[in-house]
Amino acid sequence: MHILITGATGLIGRAVTQKLLSLSHQITVLSRSPRKAFDLLGQKVTCWSTLSDQQHLNNVDAVINLAGEPIADKRWTAQQKERLCQSRWQITEQLATLINASSHPPSVFISGSAVGFYGDKKQEMVTEEISPQDEFTHQLCARWEQLALTAASDQTRVCLLRTGVVLAAKGGALAKMLPLFRLGLGGSMGEGYQYFPWIHIDDMVNAIDYLLTHDALQGAYNMVSPSPLRNEQFSAILASVLRRPAFLRAPASLIRLLMGESAVLVLGGQRAVPKRLQDAGFCFRYGDLEDALRECIAKSV
Repeated sequence: MHILITGATGLIGRAVTQKLLSLSHQITVLSRSPRKAFDLLGQKVTCWSTLSDQQHLNNVDAVINLAGEPIADKRWTAQQKERLCQSRWQITEQLATLINASSHPPSVFISGSAVGFYGDKKQEMVTEEISPQDEFTHQLCARWEQLALTAASDQTRVCLLRTGVVLAAKGGALAKMLPLFRLGLGGSMGEGYQYFPWIHIDDMVNAIDYLLTHDALQGAYNMVSPSPLRNEQFSAILASVLRRPAFLRAPASLIRLLMGESAVLVLGGQRAVPKRLQDAGFCFRYGDLEDALRECIAKSV
């Protein structure tokens, strides 16, 4: 297949690109910095620096849209919120427009979203059918998904990736946690009762490939492990794997002071489960957090 990937230089994008190259697919990536793309992904990819010179996507079989400003890197000022939204919405709208302009459009459009779509659901079990809380992360993801769904037709199915925290050997949330936990300074955030929806990078990549190759699948999918845990449980298991204590607890008041509104990313949570993926027959390799962490940490050194 000829597959167009946006966000290919990000954590998930790099892993997806390498997987699909290994399966002999032809990969085109969208990157404003072709040199960076080639350095990270190798010379086998083709690189487009813009979509503005494309009139259609007739020669593309599938689109995987993973682009977006990292949501947890900066405080949510009004300007940062706008960047978070527009970095997702604009490119998704461009892709949907190109798909709709195609006489032979891609057969599938796989587009990013997040479990933040649901807002902070506290202890409620979260399947894809659950009604969301109307807060910023929901508003961002809902518009993102709506734009992607405008590409849906009899010729193009749309799959939405409601992604949790992706655990990988290098990069992402785990890379930020490991230094403190290795020093014995790790621990739960706030009360620690909030759920922490996670997924191993290998399961994330394999699930995307599963959606890519199973023609009957469309709609929203929770891209999370089938074993959601509370933040305090996650912290305890991570510390145990590292053979370090995890007695410290970051007070919610301090987290809110440091992070502002974006503190909801660590003080809130979703007890999300991958109901539709499992109903579709996808099997997770890493359903157990300890196994997932051991694999990631072994590769991180």
